Amino acid sequence: MRTSRQQGFTLVELMVAVTISLLLLAGLSTLFVSNNHAQMEIERGNRQVENGRYAMQLLTGDLRNAGYYGEFDASALTMPAAAPDPCDTDISVISGAIALHVQGYDGANPLDCLADVRDGTDIVVVRHTATCAVGDADCDTAAAGGPFLQASACDNTFELGSGNVANYFQVSAIDTDLALHKRDCDATAGSGTAAPIRRLLTHIYFVANNSDGSDGVPTLKRAEVISKNGTVSVDIVPLADGIENLQVEYGLDTDNNGVADVYTTVPASANGCGAAACGVTNWNSVVAVKVHLLARTPTESAGYQDTKSYTLGLTAAGQAHTLQATNDKYKRHVFSALVGLPNPAGRKTS
Repeated sequence: MRTSRQQGFTLVELMVAVTISLLLLAGLSTLFVSNNHAQMEIERGNRQVENGRYAMQLLTGDLRNAGYYGEFDASALTMPAAAPDPCDTDISVISGAIALHVQGYDGANPLDCLADVRDGTDIVVVRHTATCAVGDADCDTAAAGGPFLQASACDNTFELGSGNVANYFQVSAIDTDLALHKRDCDATAGSGTAAPIRRLLTHIYFVANNSDGSDGVPTLKRAEVISKNGTVSVDIVPLADGIENLQVEYGLDTDNNGVADVYTTVPASANGCGAAACGVTNWNSVVAVKVHLLARTPTESAGYQDTKSYTLGLTAAGQAHTLQATNDKYKRHVFSALVGLPNPAGRKTS
């Protein structure tokens, strides 16, 4: 009777099998690393685009509301002798400043309330009230803080009928100090239903070198002039990480028809203006704004070098505002938008 022998692998066969397995494993590892790298790049790009679009959305949305003060027409105000300090916490200064719906600083930071501002970036100030009244549904309550603005709709001789613009509106750090009325008033002082009260917003947008502490993440931030329990202060709020540069051009309406005729980064000195009062008038003529943002990825991309240059609008001299290549490992993208300001433009055409 024949006996069967147990079969096995030879050493050569084992070595061939191990070699094939190692090749397959190397291929799978390479594929995994490649896919992981691609996923990380997609995530970096998504965050860059998301932050850039969000920053642009905040800026453009705020600018479209510039100069909105409810029932009050700010064109009735006398222009201040010089551009006000947007960091000033004095209520009388804040009240007088609403004549300027926008205000800006070209590549410089003269404001005491801002720190860590990125060199060569612009600062833009936007003023308006909330579009809803305190106490309305889905609107902040008075406890959220002020300052507050109340506009009269009462046509008696104590308010709109007085001929004195100081009686047309009131601004206060607390909402209980306001005492103007709606259209249902009569000839008696203090008659009628209380007029709506709105939060008065002064927003100062700038690019900081750091998001938090000294983390090195450039960030779009906003300084907000607020009042709590009657005390006015300036709070800094980070808005969008990775925003590396902000450049702004202002469209001036030179013939008073509500349409921008010339764009400049320095309205205060446009059209040969050299006097302070002339510069303030130019700011009051702004009816459109061009916003340019440069956003970068949150982290570096291995094996990448940014050799590109980026153009963000024009300089004060009317030349292309070009940022030269940084040769680092961050990817960048420019976001630009032209924003019309319907409130000041509409007053010029009405």
